[in-house]
Amino acid sequence: MLHNAHTGFLSGTGFCGYYEIAAEVKTYMNELGRKIAEKRRDRGITQTAFAERLCVSRQTVSRWEAGTVLPDIAKISDIADILGVSCDYLLKDDVKDDTAVSHGAVGALLRSAEGRTVKFSFFDGEADVDLYDVKCRIVEFAGSWMKVEAQTKKGTIEKLIPVSSVLSIEFTEEAE
Repeated sequence: MLHNAHTGFLSGTGFCGYYEIAAEVKTYMNELGRKIAEKRRDRGITQTAFAERLCVSRQTVSRWEAGTVLPDIAKISDIADILGVSCDYLLKDDVKDDTAVSHGAVGALLRSAEGRTVKFSFFDGEADVDLYDVKCRIVEFAGSWMKVEAQTKKGTIEKLIPVSSVLSIEFTEEAE
């Protein structure tokens, strides 16, 4: 279906069809916004903090959640990562499983590592200076993010790190 320059409507839809499509798009926008808002709140992330992580304004996040605008397609993967859900969950109506890629062997390994002390090595350009050559405790693993705690020169810090930035994990103590 193409936009018709003479009538301003989608060809093949007629006047009523145009409004049916617009209603479906609005429903889709509302559902995507609801999913983003629900998962953001579940993770305890404010709109402001979420916006900062995505390099957008808080008002932009508010508009996404209200269903008045759609996020740029390039942001969907980042949104999914931060919320710990899959892109399919965000974009498709028929996907009810909201967990990100955490089911495979890597996910099982990371879930079993919760509470253990480790050292991370990071991919080039992804290094976290606070966690370089420091023993960390994996506090929680959720989809594509890990919450870690470490004793540094700055004192005890807690950080969220994307799993995708980790090159390797060295376990520094045996599991109990």
